[in-house]
Amino acid sequence: MAMPLVLQYVLIGVAVMLAALFVWRTRFPRSWRATRIAIAIPMLREGRPAWIQRIGRRIVPASALASGECGGCNGCG
Repeated sequence: MAMPLVLQYVLIGVAVMLAALFVWRTRFPRSWRATRIAIAIPMLREGRPAWIQRIGRRIVPASALASGECGGCNGCG
């Protein structure tokens, strides 16, 4: 039995969207990071419900300082 045509279009649209997000994330990491920050910062403000803040913490990218490396010359020794 064939899938309804609308459902097929929805599935193709989802597949294309996921592919586009993958390309964006891998080819344009600076833009991807900036977008994640722009989405997460309003979610982390005080007064937001706890569930929104949890989602914001999952969206925000890890800090470069959290790894212990500044990304510089590594002259700190």
